[in-house]
Amino acid sequence: MRVLFDNGTPRGVAAALSDHIVEEARSRGWDMLRNGELLDAADADGFDVFVTTDRNIRYQQSLADRRIAIVVLGRGRWRLIKSKLREIADAISTAMPGSLTEVDIPDE
Repeated sequence: MRVLFDNGTPRGVAAALSDHIVEEARSRGWDMLRNGELLDAADADGFDVFVTTDRNIRYQQSLADRRIAIVVLGRGRWRLIKSKLREIADAISTAMPGSLTEVDIPDE
């Protein structure tokens, strides 16, 4: 799968996704795009999954007619996320087109 990381997604998550092609929005020059524009660009470019820490995206964007799946990380801090890498990898691997999955990342 082709996976796109939003700006707030820690780079360390990519280590758990060795079976996937991971790119960052900023490396494509998409870091200044708003979420709707970013999802449009990612969809058009053939990405399968968008990973973000923006928990409000479900209320801001419609997934109707989108091929890209969204995986939302409940927190953006690496020290909290690193213990959930297996769950994140599973959520990405099982993501279906047009779906939104949230991975709970509890505070300590």
